[in-house]
This record gives sequence, structure tokens and C-alpha cells, in this order.
Amino acid sequence: TDEAFDELCFEFGVELDEVTSEREEAQKSATAKISEKQLKALSAAVLYKIDVPANRYDLLCVEGLSRAIRIFLGEQEAPEYKIADDADPVTLTVKKANADTVRPFCVSAILKDVSFTQERYNSFIDLQDQLHRNLCRQRTLVAIGTHDMDAIEAPFVYDARPPSDI
Repeated sequence: TDEAFDELCFEFGVELDEVTSEREEAQKSATAKISEKQLKALSAAVLYKIDVPANRYDLLCVEGLSRAIRIFLGEQEAPEYKIADDADPVTLTVKKANADTVRPFCVSAILKDVSFTQERYNSFIDLQDQLHRNLCRQRTLVAIGTHDMDAIEAPFVYDARPPSDI
């Protein structure tokens, strides 16, 4: 029930703000005026709006939230991530003099053996967008790029140049 889920959220340390739907949100909106036909086209599926703590970026997607709750309930072990040595390292050249004025830090990672279905890919991109809006402060502090290593090739360079020089 919604009440049981609200209690679970409370015990876990997040707040269930609202149980709603796209249709309900549109009906409540004072700024968005839409026709009855448009309103009927919106989903009536239940949406749970959950207030996530500022330091828990892993909870910004349904997969992260559900994993964290399963761990909290003792239904799953916490994942263990390891940095692996690679026999064929990849080099990233940083043009520090240029990048320092825009985004002075660069972090990269290569994740191997990751397969995406279209649904998983869409969720991954949604999480990346959430991170851009929140942690990355609309990309003013950080920009996240995701690339298929099978589709690109070295050399890799982190640089900042005026748009006219690209």
C-alpha cells in the first residue's frame, strides 16, 4: 500500500512527498492549460515523488533507489566495485592551460562488459541528466560524457577551446 511504502521510506531516511500521476499534475498546474483531449492522453499511472538527500546521488534513479532499499532490508548484499589493472591502458591528454579556466578537473572511467537494452540505456541517460541538473549545477561545474569505446578511438584529449576554434 502507499501507506506501507511511506513508512518504508521514512525508516530508510527519505520522504515520500507525493503520490500522483502525469494527469493529476497537469490538472493541478496553474500555468499549463491543456485541452481535455490532451489531458486524457496523459498517463494515469501512479508516480511516487520522493525527496532524496543531497548527498545520495545513487538514489536519483529507480534502479539505485530500489537497490539501496533492498540492501537496507537485508535482501541484497551491497555491491563491491574494484579498480582493475588493465594490460592495455588508455591515455587521456589534458590541455591544462585551456581547461583550467573552464572546468579545471577531469575524471574518467572505462566500464567494461556493460550491455544496455534500450530501456536500461534510457534510464542511464535519465540518471546522467539528473546528475547534470543537480550535482553538476546545470553543467557549470561538471559535464558527463558517455561514449561507446568500441565506436571511438584514441587519442583522447580533454581540452577547452572557444566554439569558433572547434
